[in-house]
Amino acid sequence: MNSRDLRADFPILSRTVGPGAGKPLVYLDNAATTQKPRRVIETVDRFYQHENANIHRGVHYLSMNATDAYDRARERIATAIGAPDPAEVIFVRGTTEAINLVASSFAGDRFAAGDEIVLTVMEHHANIVPWQLLAERKGLVLKWVDVTDSGEIDLDAFRAEFSGRTKLAVFAQVSNALGTINPAREMVAIAREFGAAVLIDGAQGVPHGAVDVTELGADFYAFSGHKVVGPDGIGVLWGRRELLDSMPPYQGGGDMIERVTKEGSTFRHSPERFEAGTPNISGAIGLGAAFDYLGEIGWETIEVSERDLLEYATARLREIDGIRILGPADTGSKVAVISFTMDSAHPHDIGTILDTEGIAIRAGHHCAQPLMDRFQVAGTARASFAFYNSRDDVDRLLDGIHKVKHFFG
Repeated sequence: MNSRDLRADFPILSRTVGPGAGKPLVYLDNAATTQKPRRVIETVDRFYQHENANIHRGVHYLSMNATDAYDRARERIATAIGAPDPAEVIFVRGTTEAINLVASSFAGDRFAAGDEIVLTVMEHHANIVPWQLLAERKGLVLKWVDVTDSGEIDLDAFRAEFSGRTKLAVFAQVSNALGTINPAREMVAIAREFGAAVLIDGAQGVPHGAVDVTELGADFYAFSGHKVVGPDGIGVLWGRRELLDSMPPYQGGGDMIERVTKEGSTFRHSPERFEAGTPNISGAIGLGAAFDYLGEIGWETIEVSERDLLEYATARLREIDGIRILGPADTGSKVAVISFTMDSAHPHDIGTILDTEGIAIRAGHHCAQPLMDRFQVAGTARASFAFYNSRDDVDRLLDGIHKVKHFFG
């Protein structure tokens, strides 16, 4: 199945954008959010039109069916990411909430003043700010791992930040700003040498290839549904069952309780313990449909398609004078994300002019300001590809960049 066949699965990709007749859409902002296939859209639509009811405890037909669909989605996702037990899959709003859950529930009671958390300068703000807030409350020490000039992690430098006080290491599987693929297994192994727990931000990892949380060896893994052709407002925190059941609730409310009395409450085990209130039922079911869709395409097909786009776009961009591509020079060390600057134009100007041609990219700091500071830039233009993009999209991007160069002389 080629990209042209797959493109037809995504209704939004057939539209035009801009004033008047507009220009055919070239969507290259996939690292921010992916578009949704008809399969996912119809699954969510069908739920609301024919199946909508609240889950758990309902004894009527709709409630029992909705509960079954919600539970099946959890099982599908557990299988897709290699989780040994569906009860280890917690539905959250996205990667940001997953990280905050771990910071509040796991780290909050286990860490004392002077304990250390290791993180890298390439992290998304969602994997920085929760730890800064926790460090301020608890008197913790944040240990920062720098990146090389090519935007990669040096494992010796990573190891050097650990000590006997290190309680946790947190890092992205893939950099959202550069596309760098981090050596996650090796980084987990180093953390284990020091007895530290590990959380992996998989927001940019899951969309680009098969993930097996057991093989990675971390304690927690987080990702967002909207970056993996699923609905907005749904994501997953995977955690080791023994850790999850030892953690206090993140929020209190319905469905996470066993018994409530005036004197106190007792709580259920994972995953219900961390899913207080009415969850995003349609989102979870839609995310299950997204993984079904991706599984039918096949992760190998996805990886081959995106690798071709990355190599083709990188080679073409390198032919243009005045462009600086940040991140690994070796396309085998990154996913299909190209972050670049131009000598003659600000990233926001690049994005604005490309938009007049119907080309959607991202411009700015990409919620990775410490990384931008490392490379001494205020921001970059970022083109990020998905399996439904094509070489024609790359050619349109290159034509747009030549228009930017012409405009700014």
